[in-house]
Amino acid sequence: MRYSETLQLFEQAFDFPTDRTTVVGQLGDVELSTPAGDVATVRDILNRTDEDTYHSPDELYTSLVGNLEDGFIGRKYYDDRAGVESGVTDARSEDVSL
Repeated sequence: MRYSETLQLFEQAFDFPTDRTTVVGQLGDVELSTPAGDVATVRDILNRTDEDTYHSPDELYTSLVGNLEDGFIGRKYYDDRAGVESGVTDARSEDVSL
């Protein structure tokens, strides 16, 4: 499952507020896949937090997303809007004398 699909899952599975023990007990074995094909369970991710109570599906989702490993975010430091990665020279930005 992709992590972006968990918000809908949380909305359907729980009445809020709920606690981490309940979430892990019901959905802890759900595997989330990285773009590279690695997996982590909901249990693994939520056990990295200090939060015990979630007041809404959004709060639970935010906690999950905030504790994902780097493999879930794709190419690190990449910004397709800036045009150039930090530390990489772009030939278009060099001064050209005509």
